[in-house]
Amino acid sequence: MAHNHGTTTSTSGASSSIHDMMVPYLHFTGGDFLFFEAWQPTSAGAIAGACIGLAMLAIIERWLSATRNVFNAHWRRRAFDQTAVRDQVVTGRTVSSERGHDSIENLDTHEKEASEAAAQPLAKSKVKPRLRTITPFIAAYDIPRGLLYGLEMLLMYLLMLAVMTFQAAYMISIVLGLGIGEILFGRAVAVGGGH
Repeated sequence: MAHNHGTTTSTSGASSSIHDMMVPYLHFTGGDFLFFEAWQPTSAGAIAGACIGLAMLAIIERWLSATRNVFNAHWRRRAFDQTAVRDQVVTGRTVSSERGHDSIENLDTHEKEASEAAAQPLAKSKVKPRLRTITPFIAAYDIPRGLLYGLEMLLMYLLMLAVMTFQAAYMISIVLGLGIGEILFGRAVAVGGGH
């Protein structure tokens, strides 16, 4: 016998009892499977515990998103620093890592070089540093970045699966958790460059 949110039907196998448990509309009743067959909160306390767990999962997702964006900004600066050092070797001039402009301490030498270059014929020209828009692949940065993104997507898909149960209490908990997480960590996401 399987319970179908108010009606009782007899079923012959496990697959038909799973289909009887799926309710394709918003509801607050228990009995929905949450991620695994063994996780089927039915009592009010079990549903409340699942809601708390889902809210925490949503907060962790926002924290992970903020962490990933902060690391992305750090890794991007480091990658530009490394390419600026390579450009310095190629061009023989110091390039600031932040914006690709000359360092303040080298302005006098660059002005002197510019005046000397103006006095000499154009036969001796320098290579300009490359203006990069995309950082090069650096395994020490890109592999952890990919792993963090994969973990963030795993959490998002877990939250999506919980929403797909149509259990209204789960949805409310996830939305509240995402809102609380955004309040706590949203500033870091905005600084890091968005979601």
